[in-house]
Amino acid sequence: MDGLRFAFGTLTVFPARITRWDRDAARAGMLCAPLAGLAVGLTAAAAGGVLLPLGSGPLVAAVVSVAVPALLTRGLHLDGLADTADGLGSAKPAEDALRIMKQSDIGPFGVISLVLALLAQVAAVSELYGAGWARGALGVVLAATVARLALTHASRHGVPAARPEGLGAIVAATVPVRAATLATAAVLLAAAAAGLLLSPYDAVRAVLAAGAGLAAAALLLRRCVRRFGGVTGDVFGALAEAAATTVLLALTLG
Repeated sequence: MDGLRFAFGTLTVFPARITRWDRDAARAGMLCAPLAGLAVGLTAAAAGGVLLPLGSGPLVAAVVSVAVPALLTRGLHLDGLADTADGLGSAKPAEDALRIMKQSDIGPFGVISLVLALLAQVAAVSELYGAGWARGALGVVLAATVARLALTHASRHGVPAARPEGLGAIVAATVPVRAATLATAAVLLAAAAAGLLLSPYDAVRAVLAAGAGLAAAALLLRRCVRRFGGVTGDVFGALAEAAATTVLLALTLG
């Protein structure tokens, strides 16, 4: 329960009172992160499912389904994406880049990243909804779940924190590699099972899309660790958005 409270309390606006703020709770919380993503994704898919029968069309439903996760995370993941883009694009030493990321304003790299990520997500979800609510819902739920699974991997042993304080410091290097692997297997099995409700092809495509999202997040994580010396809360947000966007784009292929 401490892990669930930590995951929902730090990653969503769902009412969850964090009772412990230590590394043991952080480890359990990061292992529970995909469950928080599942709740966010189901809520977003439900919003789209309400609008489509009312005749809103795939595009409007897609905008709402993309907006819901932003609202349920207080926009922190999008803010993290923008800050991380500014830090990576600054071409300054790690200490200066981290200072840029902490500033309240958004630079040109951050704006471009936000616009492109949101456009890509809306376009992809709209196309999926155009093929039917079930495929759109699968995409929205899978993207939100894999986005939080990427945070589980970013918290595994061997990934340091870039700062001595903040969310990155409390969760960095808390999750054993074996536990992260088991969490990944569980998510992939669930993705295959959900896709199989539509067709065997959708089951394979869901697993491949989840793998693509995790791969994109892993590449970004590697870049951030090299650039900043470790992870921060902003990096976590960027990883989540990168994974979610990649999953949605991958589902539109083929």
